[in-house]
Amino acid sequence: MNFRNVMVALLIGLVAGWLASFIVGGGGSILKYLVWGILGSFVGSYALRFSGISLGLRNEVARDIVTATIGAVLVVIIARLIA
Repeated sequence: MNFRNVMVALLIGLVAGWLASFIVGGGGSILKYLVWGILGSFVGSYALRFSGISLGLRNEVARDIVTATIGAVLVVIIARLIA
């Protein structure tokens, strides 16, 4: 991975974390959004693949943001249930 790929991945994670916070409510810091988004990208990818759901989006960045947001929402909900 080069620097540009890392920056794009971090930006996608940041956007996904912010969207998840907007969807489930609650604020947070940039660091919290980033963590939610990065964890969400793994969780969302696994959850969609496991359930056999295809988003049908042709734009790769949009597909990554939606996948990470779905995962980040799951991460936030699970974290709130645990806490």
